[in-house]
Amino acid sequence: MLGLLLTAHAAQRCRCRAIPHAAVAAALDHGGRRLIRGAEVYTLGWREVDRCAVAGLDFSRFEGTEVVCAHSGEILTVYRNRRVRRSRRY
Repeated sequence: MLGLLLTAHAAQRCRCRAIPHAAVAAALDHGGRRLIRGAEVYTLGWREVDRCAVAGLDFSRFEGTEVVCAHSGEILTVYRNRRVRRSRRY
């Protein structure tokens, strides 16, 4: 991903939660996508990490990263969730 369009809130959350921009880019590029309350949520769970490992990419340290985006593509917030629930993917 060339440039991440983070809101001020998302940038602050990345800093406070020590989530690197590489983790955000990995979630957007390789994570599962679901729609929740009008937002797109990209999750880099263990399934996605395993799938990427087969392809030769090591995202194990980014496991659990979730990125919430508006439909315009702007990143609203970023957080880690170690207990990723299974939900319907779109």
